[in-house]
Amino acid sequence: MLKTLIILAVVFYAIAVAVMYFAQRRFIYFPDPTRTTPRAAGLANVVERIIATPDGEKIVAWYGKAAVGQPTLLYFHGNGGALELRAGRIARYLDRGRGIFMMSYRGYSGSTGSPSEAKNIADAKLAYEALVADGVSPDDIILYGESLGTGVAIEVAAEKKVAGVILDSPFTSIVERAAQLYPWLPVRLLLQDRYESIQRIRDVHAPLFILHGEADNIVPVEMGRELYEAANEPKEIKTLPGAGHADHNDFGSFEIINRWIDRLRAAR
Repeated sequence: MLKTLIILAVVFYAIAVAVMYFAQRRFIYFPDPTRTTPRAAGLANVVERIIATPDGEKIVAWYGKAAVGQPTLLYFHGNGGALELRAGRIARYLDRGRGIFMMSYRGYSGSTGSPSEAKNIADAKLAYEALVADGVSPDDIILYGESLGTGVAIEVAAEKKVAGVILDSPFTSIVERAAQLYPWLPVRLLLQDRYESIQRIRDVHAPLFILHGEADNIVPVEMGRELYEAANEPKEIKTLPGAGHADHNDFGSFEIINRWIDRLRAAR
């Protein structure tokens, strides 16, 4: 009887591991494929841009140009929703004169294909090049990574010249967070999309600002602090008592970020 139970337990565990392995990206990416125009989302001064990838996919991005003398945020969003979900955030930055170029990932917001770490990073570099081709100087580009997008932003910043980097609710690595959430799985062996930000942050030399909610139960604030400690100077971190993962606006994050941008610009 005991032997039978052990065999059944091993079989069920093997099945669970196999399911998690083959479906792992469904636990990382939660795309909303709905394609909405910026105008339909209430953004009259934003245009849709299409980025063609070398492998034949089309990436949807929204672009609102900066006022004269203002920087442009190259924005990489989190793992859920669509561009429309961030329309209010886009509008607030544009009202401040900041430009914003927000790229969606494959499978999101009308973009074709399926997301992965390698593809997201490759597409993000294409977005950077598209922004430069549009006449925006690298000295006027600030990378903004939101949650999953922090891993993308770090990879771009490690290779491209930018004025600064904002990391909103960053993680040290997807591997570490997955190991915390699924301690019974061999995630260090299974994961394909790893986003090892704690390793790549050492290659980022642009001014860095980290923002994190102290009550974040999606990405613990300790991860943001660990990433900050590993980062190069110049760097700043602001943690918000009581703030969770996606409610930073309720705790003044918009003004905090804009003050950092103003300091960054003044120091040039």
